Amino acid sequence: MSQPARQPAAFDPQQIIDRARQVLSVEADAVARLPERIGDEFVKACRLCLDCRGRLVVTGIGKSGHVAGKIAATLASTGSPAFFLHPGEASHGDMGMITADDVVIAVSNSGETSEIVVLLPLIRRMAASLITFTGNTASTLAQAATVNLDVSVSSEACPLNLAPTASTTATLAMGDALALALLEARGFTAEDFARSHPGGRLGRRLLVRVEDLMHSGEAVPCVDLGTSVKDALLEVTAKGLGMTAVIDAQRHVAGVFTDGDLRRALDRRVDLHGTAIEDLMTRDCKTVTPDMLAAEAVGVLENHKITSLLVVDDNDNLVGALNVHDLFRAGVM
Repeated sequence: MSQPARQPAAFDPQQIIDRARQVLSVEADAVARLPERIGDEFVKACRLCLDCRGRLVVTGIGKSGHVAGKIAATLASTGSPAFFLHPGEASHGDMGMITADDVVIAVSNSGETSEIVVLLPLIRRMAASLITFTGNTASTLAQAATVNLDVSVSSEACPLNLAPTASTTATLAMGDALALALLEARGFTAEDFARSHPGGRLGRRLLVRVEDLMHSGEAVPCVDLGTSVKDALLEVTAKGLGMTAVIDAQRHVAGVFTDGDLRRALDRRVDLHGTAIEDLMTRDCKTVTPDMLAAEAVGVLENHKITSLLVVDDNDNLVGALNVHDLFRAGVM
């Protein structure tokens, strides 16, 4: 027989606000107590991770499993190769994913999670190091660990003191502390981070270079010195970048002719048929090199309030061109 629906308590906005504030206060307090526990054991845990010749295998179940998964993801994206292993699956064949070169990181607030405890003899047999995150330093897992990190809390934020809340927050924060301490110890850079996140905005900003986006070869708008303004305009129209490079006989960039130069010429009623392009072009034009980061090219455009750039090699020879639309399409701007 189905149970009758439970009637909700009277809706009290102030009570809701008070409860939410208390939850945040309890969880903030749980994290605030962690720094005093950072010492020799934490250093030892970092040393094990840095010396690991294999992978960091992070395991946990239930809410601790979700936290373990996030810790594994953070480690992997910050220079410490790691993956999450479900302890239940480990007991049914996936234990083969662990080798003697690995370090196992087990997350369990009680330190008595049966699905992990049952793995201890196998971990010992293969001589893999074990780091545990527990809320009970006297627990089975803590006592079996090579290193135990204490993530205990005085109480959960749950008003029933049952739902894992403050304990999971503290564990997650300790995992971040471990991952970022390792990041710094490894000398992990923003460019390394970008390589782990090639699809993200940071990856695009730190990995994409001008040569990856520029127009090259026949697609580059280009006319020689002495070309009439009329013919230069035909080149601007044909190539669709809103400008054309002007080069000398050696392909050195002599200047650039843009839509802005055209507007200024029309204001002066210049003869577009009889005037040579060098009389109207901008001589001191801004250029970039192919190996420059696309994000740096964005900076040049923004600093000089322009919309297009010529790309030159080390000898100032024209090799490409790009404009603000190319950078927008690449997601760099």
